[in-house]
Amino acid sequence: MYRTPSRKGFFTSLLLASLCLFVCPGTSQYAPTTVSRNPWRDPHVSERYKKWLKEDVVYIVTDQERKEFRNLTSDKQRDEYIAAFWERRNPTPGSGHNSFKEEYYRRIAYANEHFSTGLEPLPGWITYRGRVYITYGPPDSVELRPRVSPPTEIWRYALLEGCPNAVLTFTDKTGGGDYILSDADVDWLRQMGATAK
Repeated sequence: MYRTPSRKGFFTSLLLASLCLFVCPGTSQYAPTTVSRNPWRDPHVSERYKKWLKEDVVYIVTDQERKEFRNLTSDKQRDEYIAAFWERRNPTPGSGHNSFKEEYYRRIAYANEHFSTGLEPLPGWITYRGRVYITYGPPDSVELRPRVSPPTEIWRYALLEGCPNAVLTFTDKTGGGDYILSDADVDWLRQMGATAK
């Protein structure tokens, strides 16, 4: 026989469930926000394919590509899809050399080496500076202000597509090397991401 939970028990459960959203280990305010309830058609998909989608190409994959990739049912299909994904972005299609892919992975390596944080250990690719660097490349100029409170970095991009003379300000409010963007710059980043896809 089904019993309706008491009102007090229901609200306590609801409160605990909502708290779990904020205390769940391994999550971060920097993590990509596009998460599906049942993302993979194949429940036995290898971790390397999950990593490719959630880490390697998270900033450049389109929603349609993400959906298509999750619906594949074999490793052979996934390998072919990944090859086609990079070929679509190859500046010299059909050649054995893909400068876009090489540059993209170089940026990830650079971000991980230079933008990892200390207080809440995060790899560089998931930080604000890492995301901007991976997506748009090195800034045309960087102004370091380590002696101001909080320490600040100002990145300037002269010729970003759709936004000439972009200026992004990163501040280290915690003192642990965790440079974050202002709310206005985060909104700008979202708008740029939406128009790029």
